[in-house]
Amino acid sequence: MALLQPFFYDKSLPKILNFSPTCTTSKVLNRVPTKPKALVSLQLPFKHNHNNSYFPVRKHWKKWHAVAEDIVGGLSSSASSDDDQDEGVILSPSSQDEVAEYDWTEEWYPLYLTKNVPDNAPLGLTVFDKQVVLYRDGNGEIRCFQDRCPHRLAKLSEGQLIDGKLECLYHGWQFEGNGKCVTIPQLPTGANIPQSACLKKYEVRDSQGVIWIWMSHKTPSNAKKIPWFENFARPGFRDISTIHELPYDHSILLENLMDPAHVPISHDRTDFTAKREDATALFFEVTERTDRGFAGWWGREIDRSTPNYIPNFLRFEAPCVLHNSREIIDKNGEKNYFSGLFLCRPSGQGKSMLIVRFGNSRKPPGLLKIIPQWYFHQNASKVFEQDMGFLSSQNEILMKEKVPTRELYINLKSSDTWVAEYRKWMDKVGKGMPYHIGHSTISLPKYPAVVEHAPAGFVASLSASQPAKGGIGDMYAPNLANRYFRHVIHCKDCRSVLKAFRAWKTALSIVALVSTALAILVSGRQWKALLLFSTTICLAGIHICTTAITMNTTNFIRTHRRL
Repeated sequence: MALLQPFFYDKSLPKILNFSPTCTTSKVLNRVPTKPKALVSLQLPFKHNHNNSYFPVRKHWKKWHAVAEDIVGGLSSSASSDDDQDEGVILSPSSQDEVAEYDWTEEWYPLYLTKNVPDNAPLGLTVFDKQVVLYRDGNGEIRCFQDRCPHRLAKLSEGQLIDGKLECLYHGWQFEGNGKCVTIPQLPTGANIPQSACLKKYEVRDSQGVIWIWMSHKTPSNAKKIPWFENFARPGFRDISTIHELPYDHSILLENLMDPAHVPISHDRTDFTAKREDATALFFEVTERTDRGFAGWWGREIDRSTPNYIPNFLRFEAPCVLHNSREIIDKNGEKNYFSGLFLCRPSGQGKSMLIVRFGNSRKPPGLLKIIPQWYFHQNASKVFEQDMGFLSSQNEILMKEKVPTRELYINLKSSDTWVAEYRKWMDKVGKGMPYHIGHSTISLPKYPAVVEHAPAGFVASLSASQPAKGGIGDMYAPNLANRYFRHVIHCKDCRSVLKAFRAWKTALSIVALVSTALAILVSGRQWKALLLFSTTICLAGIHICTTAITMNTTNFIRTHRRL
């Protein structure tokens, strides 16, 4: 991803001091936990030595390399009977015998950005194949239930909120915030509401601006498993958070996000840092591997010999959290914190939803202060569109071939180590997931994917602003390949901006029409010139509004693909 660039090509690397601590070096490098551990903080595992002017990474580099090789084990093994055996290709032995105890429901999943939860409508979401409805009750408290009316199984996310109560629009049954049915219009006077007319509740928590959902109804929720990101709790820490719905599986999305090698090629010139001529060999050092994920260092091979060089640090933590963090000392000696956070939710077969959060504590340069946030949102959408064709086709091929990735991928040590690590982790925990495609194992979905031809709930209310639900034309078609449906409908800021630009475009069009008509009617030259100048200004404004609307509703198309 081009958004990873602050962690990829930072010219101030020699001035980096340290990373945020959660445990000591010896704990990470000399012991690999065999049991799942509670996820309390997802910061980097090395503590700062205040007696030194810089963190002594170079001092222990060889030791780390040796230990990492020992931890990785077969990752760099070249033992293979294949004819195309090569030192640069990851040809590791099967990891299918390493099975961990895992239950996908006993996890917290990132459901939505808190700020984007609608105030006046229910929102239909999914986690794997489980459909849930999220909304704010009359007190503003966030509630979450199974997206199913107990009457005739209609989606509650197709309903509405009346006085803080959730109403099913099929027959008008209404439910309070505790899930209890309080209104059935069709009941005779004096009849009791059936006790079974209640909703199945899911526990949700709001943590650091993200709504998390606990999926198990059998096991009590474990609050210690809710991720805590230290940098985002720091005073003065600013972040840009976006949410995107994507038309491919969450495992493919995670592969893409932990693949820095594709950034210079796929996102060439997307911003001022991604350049295809910078594509080069990378190195990877796995320093931690547990039943809940893995972590380690990575960077460009050509930077490895740089004095006082500290590489990037990546951590993947179950079920779907990917995190990069850094602490950099600027030229004034001030410590700045940087984080790139990716929260990936599986939202069904061939679908996923991603919350992206990039933040730092450094004061933004003057130019960045005047760039509106919606522009960064649309630039992020552009980044995903640049990869969408590759990832959608990858998803299709994996489902058609029905074999583990080791039989399809050619994973290079100099670019694909994290991808191999992730698929091997899937081997460990795959038996506890609804379906998975691992490095050496595979389990296909038990049920076929359900394709919905009309959006539900809050999405439906937006699409219904055109002649029919689902709409006519590109902008309102319920298609996850469309930027409007992938991002804008989930983002309050971008929806407000889009509405404002439409209003301004309409107003400017009216003014331009009136001023042009008056310019034709008046006889004085000065008045004609003034009115025509006014028309010109309005036309320029209309063009700006049209461009902004297009940015929010039109996908990026590569130049060589444009007709």
